[in-house]
Amino acid sequence: MKPTHLIVGSGLSGSVIAERIANVWNENVLIIEKRDHIGGNCYDYVDDETGIRISKYGPHLFHTKDEGVWKYVQRFDTWTRWEQKTLSVVDGQFVPVPVNITTVNQLCGQNIENVEEMDAWLSTVQYKGPIENSEDMAVSRVGRVLYEKMFKPYTIKQWNKTPEELNPSVLARIPIRRDFDTRYFNDKYQALPANGYTHFFERLLDDPRIKVQTGVDFFKYKLQNDLSQYKSVFYTGPIDQYFDDVKLERLEYRSIDFHIKRYKDVNYFQPCSIVNYPEDNVPFTRMVEYKHFLNQSSKHTVTVSETSNDHGDPYYPVPNKKNMDLYERYRQLAVKEEEGKNVHFVGRLANYKYMNMDQAIRNALDFFDRINDKVEKD
Repeated sequence: MKPTHLIVGSGLSGSVIAERIANVWNENVLIIEKRDHIGGNCYDYVDDETGIRISKYGPHLFHTKDEGVWKYVQRFDTWTRWEQKTLSVVDGQFVPVPVNITTVNQLCGQNIENVEEMDAWLSTVQYKGPIENSEDMAVSRVGRVLYEKMFKPYTIKQWNKTPEELNPSVLARIPIRRDFDTRYFNDKYQALPANGYTHFFERLLDDPRIKVQTGVDFFKYKLQNDLSQYKSVFYTGPIDQYFDDVKLERLEYRSIDFHIKRYKDVNYFQPCSIVNYPEDNVPFTRMVEYKHFLNQSSKHTVTVSETSNDHGDPYYPVPNKKNMDLYERYRQLAVKEEEGKNVHFVGRLANYKYMNMDQAIRNALDFFDRINDKVEKD
């Protein structure tokens, strides 16, 4: 059957929209994907040399408080509970991240023993003034010393900007533990797909009404095909790339280089799956040892160190005033494109907004529901 809807991109947003079109509207949909695989940045694979499952574009840790999202993802695959623990190397020692009592005791020379003492200490170091940027946000949460040791240098390496140059939202995501809890997240649901994210996407898109074509560039495709043949188009790529012909300034993104090292006949290289390296004497931001995730079995191990750049595939929108003002101009163009051509912009890159996985899924579900409500009213 000929597809009646076109989706650009097979990441979370595009794949969820495709599933909804097939199962709610009972209509056919074509997904075109520039890369040679589905799953967007969630894509993972089993390394041939070690048998260890690796995420090609960095680790993805699913966590949510959203009951609806949790029920949705469980429909398509089996998920295994995984409570992430992360460490950071600061002053030559491993310290827990998020900041907890142990972190404060190790780096600030304290001897805090309980929540009450932690609260009292935090009240003496937290910035109480107006929050105008990410430095203000971080110091208002962890104080100046921890900010300077852990968050300022990491942010500069990650974003190539000082925290003062970034919106408060960037470091507002820093969690703090007032006790000895070492879990990175405190959401009710924390899990990894038992058979990997690629398998989850395969199950999500396993429907005869959904066709996927990989290795297809949308901008070449639209030169060779009449997009008006589709009832609707859902675009999940960078919004500025879509409007390249308008000649507005391009939005800023950060990308990542991944450096893989294999260690034969080594059980584990580091004490946990993710170790951050905030200090500027180390070139990478963090090192990931994938064998830890779901306690994979191999007599070897693999590490992947990550360094940020501004020239690779776009991963992270850079939220500062200049970019957000520029995005608003692109958003207004997108509204006109939707009204005139029924092209919808959905997802992290199309909406120029960082989203956790559960937020991306919720955003796509809600986006489809809004369109479905309009269709039913019409």
